[in-house]
Amino acid sequence: HCVGATQIGIIGGSGLDDPDILEGRTERYVETPYGKLFLISFHTFSTLGQINELNRNKVINLTSLSVFIFLSWKPNLLFFFFGRTTKRSQTLYDGQPTSPPGVCHIPMAEPFCNKTREVLVEVARSLGVKCHVRGTMLTIEGPRFSSRAESLMFRQWGADVINMTTVPEAVLAKEAGLCYASIAMATDYDCWKEHEEAVCVDNVLKTMKENANKASSILLTAIPQISQMDWAQTINTLKSMAQSSVMIPKH
Repeated sequence: HCVGATQIGIIGGSGLDDPDILEGRTERYVETPYGKLFLISFHTFSTLGQINELNRNKVINLTSLSVFIFLSWKPNLLFFFFGRTTKRSQTLYDGQPTSPPGVCHIPMAEPFCNKTREVLVEVARSLGVKCHVRGTMLTIEGPRFSSRAESLMFRQWGADVINMTTVPEAVLAKEAGLCYASIAMATDYDCWKEHEEAVCVDNVLKTMKENANKASSILLTAIPQISQMDWAQTINTLKSMAQSSVMIPKH
């Protein structure tokens, strides 16, 4: 465990990849059970096979750094999710030689850290950022966007936001015992709204860049608050849950 200071890991996407928001940056070479840690933008990956490994590597690398607070910046504060992906590894316990042993039946009734969410809610409110406190994310496989029929179906299911990254990221973070929370920044109406322009890459990137300052403000305000809080009980609870969820066969 990290002693004396809370280490905070940030996963940022398009419009939130400016390193200049951090002062006193340093680079470290870190060894993990899976090899050396690397840094790469999610959107530079070109194939589903590469995307499949990226979420795993992000969580593995942060775990190796003893990072306990895990913020993914993608304004809704997520509370639940639908996982509609089929080609991504959903667990760190995948039977590979370098993976941890056993099978992890991690509970996902509450996929996000409530304590971290509470901090983000209060910070957003204090900054006057309009945000929905609760929401449900539906993660699609991608890389294509949804058809109109799919978009209408997702609305009927109760999905508030659609993305391509939350699953399995949230699952892997839970398995690793990390305090994980996510902010979903809405960029468009997908394609269900007939009189609105359908989602496209240009419009998504344009809106993300326009709204990036809101997420950055939340981030820069929340981090000092998080670093001053006592996370020992929360971390121990998450670690204990992760450990007790692993079943190792007796030989």
